[in-house]
Amino acid sequence: MTASIHYTIQEIAKVCKAKWISKNDLFSVLSYVSLDSRKISYPSETVFFAVKSKSGDANLFLENVFQKGVRNLVTDNENIDPANFAGANILLVKNAVSALQHLAAFHRRQFSNENLAVIGLTGSNGKTIVKEWLNQLLEKDYTIIRSPKSFNSQIGVPLSVLNISTADNLAIFEAGISQPGEMKNLEEIIKPQIGIFTNIGNAHDEGFKNIQQKIREKLLLFKNAEFVVFPSGDQRLLKEMHFFQKKNNQIQLFSWGTSTDDILKIISIKKTNSFSEIVADYNGTKFRIKIPFTDDASIENAINCWCMLFILNKNTKALRERFWSLYPIEMRLELKSGINRCHLINDSYSNDLSSLRIALDFLEQQKQHPGRTVILSDIMQSGIKPGQLYQEVASLLQQKNVNKFIGIGRDIFSHQQAFSVIASRSFFKTTGDFLKNIFLSSFHDETILIKGARQFGFERISHLLEQKVHQTILSINLTAIAYNLRQYRNRLKPTTKMMVMVKAFGYGSGSYEIASVLEFNKVDYLAVAYADEGIELRNAGITLPIMVMNTDESTFDALINFNLEPEIFSFGLLNQFSDFLKKADIEKYPVHLKIDSGMHRLGFLENEIGALADFLKHNHFIKIKTVFSHFAASDDPAEDAFTIEQFNTFTRCCRELEKSLDYRFETHIDNTAGISRHPEFQLDMVRLGIGIHGFDSSPEMQSSLKNVSTLVTTISQIKTIRAGETVGYGHKVKVKNDSVIAVAGIGYADGYSRRFGNGVGKMMINNLAVSTIGNICMDMTMLDVTEIKEVKEGEEVLVFGESLSLKTLADWAGTIPYEIMTSISQRVKRIYYEE
Repeated sequence: MTASIHYTIQEIAKVCKAKWISKNDLFSVLSYVSLDSRKISYPSETVFFAVKSKSGDANLFLENVFQKGVRNLVTDNENIDPANFAGANILLVKNAVSALQHLAAFHRRQFSNENLAVIGLTGSNGKTIVKEWLNQLLEKDYTIIRSPKSFNSQIGVPLSVLNISTADNLAIFEAGISQPGEMKNLEEIIKPQIGIFTNIGNAHDEGFKNIQQKIREKLLLFKNAEFVVFPSGDQRLLKEMHFFQKKNNQIQLFSWGTSTDDILKIISIKKTNSFSEIVADYNGTKFRIKIPFTDDASIENAINCWCMLFILNKNTKALRERFWSLYPIEMRLELKSGINRCHLINDSYSNDLSSLRIALDFLEQQKQHPGRTVILSDIMQSGIKPGQLYQEVASLLQQKNVNKFIGIGRDIFSHQQAFSVIASRSFFKTTGDFLKNIFLSSFHDETILIKGARQFGFERISHLLEQKVHQTILSINLTAIAYNLRQYRNRLKPTTKMMVMVKAFGYGSGSYEIASVLEFNKVDYLAVAYADEGIELRNAGITLPIMVMNTDESTFDALINFNLEPEIFSFGLLNQFSDFLKKADIEKYPVHLKIDSGMHRLGFLENEIGALADFLKHNHFIKIKTVFSHFAASDDPAEDAFTIEQFNTFTRCCRELEKSLDYRFETHIDNTAGISRHPEFQLDMVRLGIGIHGFDSSPEMQSSLKNVSTLVTTISQIKTIRAGETVGYGHKVKVKNDSVIAVAGIGYADGYSRRFGNGVGKMMINNLAVSTIGNICMDMTMLDVTEIKEVKEGEEVLVFGESLSLKTLADWAGTIPYEIMTSISQRVKRIYYEE
């Protein structure tokens, strides 16, 4: 997370009421605020705030930040030793998050109401969509600063507000809270003159006593506002709005709905298959807008935007016509396979400096290819002079090690000299020029960020460079993986390390892509099943220590060449590897000893530990890095006695080994279920597996995890068959009544098991469950959609995801989520995204 500023460290110290721990250069101007040690581009111009959040404590990485060249640090760690940061300015504050908020509030006060109109949004749903749609509607009329993505938290809001510049004349910031007391801080930072309360729902209910308290807390954002837009249809919200206005009588309520008391009276909403037309009355005059959406949420969001146009005196015919051009908002960065062994990051929906920095951070995480390419359009309405703007963009690209740049747009074309710092560069005035003149063979083995303003139509570029596969897609939410990782970390002692399993193609989700997220989030170890999986990770740029669980003599060379650490589980393997090291003249190579504590799969038995200790005591070629074992039933409360017995066996074995060795090794036995159910067995390290994918046997832990994977396909054909006719192979499944059958483009060759056939499995169409009918085919599945209205060919079908869990599918098939995940074929397209 980064924001742009223009203050000296002295000014920051005064605003944050900080105590000086050490001083150095007090007068150079700082341009960036950073909270993430992994995302620092300009260290000499950056002030780093070491905040504590749900994702961790940044104080733990201060030395790493210092080593990167940052010399301005803000911390609430009273035990910081300035001797470790010679030459740095160190500010001690009571709370780093509060200090960041004070700085943002100070920054906001520098911009008068006459020069900057500020819109604040809150509510349960729709905040980000309304913000982005307002930007789409008004970007030709204003220079707009807005929250990147959904930066609406106690940390996200100050980072957003710190980006306000003198060029901006309209600001749009969203604010979200999860408990009482939080909105007071955000109101002091945003200070909106105009507010939008999108709606009230159940999100974050657990943080409030009741719905009344939640509404009142959210309304605090508008205590100094002049106007507040809100839908009057929810009586709870309507009542609280009037109560709030009585306490803050400067506020003018701008309600919309079907009541005669509403400022914008909705007369009619007409829906067709592809669009909606909304007719409303304002001050006795009828107006209408048309939007290319038919769902209720989009209609509500559009009306909230429309109300804002009235307040801003922008309800012109030309502006109303822009509603027809509104487009869906993609709140995620997608990583997908491209042509010629490339990967694509598709962000072809908006383009500004804030979102460009976020996209470049994501690009920087990708190390599977030697080349990094950026295809960028003109940045519209930035408020910065083009020469200065593109110098800053070029500097950003250089900082992120981009080695190929393609600029598209008349402004970039005119300022191409700014990009001379990039080794390979080319420029085109239009997207059409690019598509006519580019050779696909010029893209090979590189990661390509496609980043463009909507009007440039960069989806055509994404489609051209995308690897063509059939439309069954497995989407993997990398943000959810990082979130789930944090949930398990929060249960560990600060000293406990974490090894994460990425074997079997990352449980079917992708090996490198998952490993990259784990490395970025600083896990300690990775584990794979076979050496070739480890080699793939090394070739993709993963540098974390990697344990290989299944090794044999034929892979010893590869282990050494790619710095992989083998699991040793038998005397035969131990002797073979030791002899190999001796011949190669390699000493103290790290290995991991597997103890069989009762599962009776792989490992040394307890009665073999004495002989094992004697062997290791006199061996100079092998060094024991860790000793570990595996719980057989840590997920089952009925087997807790056996789990304890396994642990006791393991610790006895470890003690016997310790007596024979003159160095210390680390120990680990807790797996995913063990972390949540047996925290007392954490030892030096734990091994996390399916938990990062959102599955845990503990109901308490399961409730805290997020869904990671979503598998969708499409309907290839729809047909009506008569009563008595059969469906599928075998000519055995007869329909009793006339039926409508949809053929979905997924079968057992994609990993959708034959066990789901004949009504055992279900899929979701339009949020309705439909049953399979007949046997599952190799490439297709038939679904009975007789009861669904308006189903059509090409429509999306959910196989599993948020509303149809993988655990449910596993229960239907009489198996476990592991099997289904690892069975998904490699021919199924994977898309990786960050929210």
